[in-house]
Amino acid sequence: MNAPVTDISRLAGDAIAIDPAIRLAGVSKVFPARAGGKPVAALDHIDLTVPRGSVLGVIGRSGAGKSTLIRLANGLEKPTSGQVIVDGAEISAFSERELRQARRSIGMIFQHFNLLSSRTAAENVAFPLEVAGTPSSEIKARVDELLALVGLADKRDRYPAELSGGQKQRVGIARALATRPKVLLSDEATSALDPETTRSILDLLGRINRELGLTILLITHEMSVVRAIAHEVAVIDGGRIVEKSDVFDVFTRPQHPVTRSFLADETGSTLPPYVAAHLQREPVPGGQTVVRVIFRGRHATDPVIARLAREAGIEANILAGTVDEIAGRPFGTLTIGLPGGPTALETTLSFLARHGLDTEVLGHVA
Repeated sequence: MNAPVTDISRLAGDAIAIDPAIRLAGVSKVFPARAGGKPVAALDHIDLTVPRGSVLGVIGRSGAGKSTLIRLANGLEKPTSGQVIVDGAEISAFSERELRQARRSIGMIFQHFNLLSSRTAAENVAFPLEVAGTPSSEIKARVDELLALVGLADKRDRYPAELSGGQKQRVGIARALATRPKVLLSDEATSALDPETTRSILDLLGRINRELGLTILLITHEMSVVRAIAHEVAVIDGGRIVEKSDVFDVFTRPQHPVTRSFLADETGSTLPPYVAAHLQREPVPGGQTVVRVIFRGRHATDPVIARLAREAGIEANILAGTVDEIAGRPFGTLTIGLPGGPTALETTLSFLARHGLDTEVLGHVA
């Protein structure tokens, strides 16, 4: 269900004026040993900045440290060393009383919604306002605005058991925005949803980011989520940030093997099974060299393979390929088989380089 057009700029409160940011500086988190085991280093000297008013996606495998990172960002955990700074305040140094106050400026949405089953949608959204001591007249007006924003004005009196997964998450988003937070933390907020519902939730979060100027830290294990909404992406592995850049650069020029593994299916760089099953490291007599060609930006739709045949006399066998859009810019991959041995390979790589394309030799097939 699409949200109605709402003037959400007036819901932003101080978010637009302050234009907040999140920063982790030299942060490590070590959990003490249990039952004779060894201490567990969940995070190892993390330096991470979420640009003001932007969306940063943090992606990693299970156990990489994502959950610990987001719990540090909302003060549920304290770092073993380093600083956690939200909107200019070092929350890692706060007392519990100071943290309770600070968390009103930090919205949080969860994978499994965390709604109160005994409260209606409106009452769930109202809950953080009640805890903050907001007058009842103001609570009603705020709840009405937020339910309209997330497209659930007609579901205000429904209980969570009467709502779909997407509707529950919309209630969760409205609740997270109730106290006019300066940052929004999203912990795998779409991983329990079907693809169509996921797209609608990500569209809503994108709109909130654009129109409220709200900084969003997004934790996920899905590159498709990062691609849909994030401006930058950080890849976490073994408690360390192994790669960080804007989304287009990470998707089109991944530097770390973990990043490449996440991106294989998302960018069409997975080899077809019939090719992967016969790929060899060494050349095969009478065989072909398998090369991946990367098309970025303005080169993404160039007829380069046709030019290769016409100008260099090399007829490449197209094995797989995709052309897509990432962060508003075209991007494509093409896997080709080159006959003719090392001479043809050298000529092809030189030709493609002159046309501004990157290549990767994957192996050889019969």
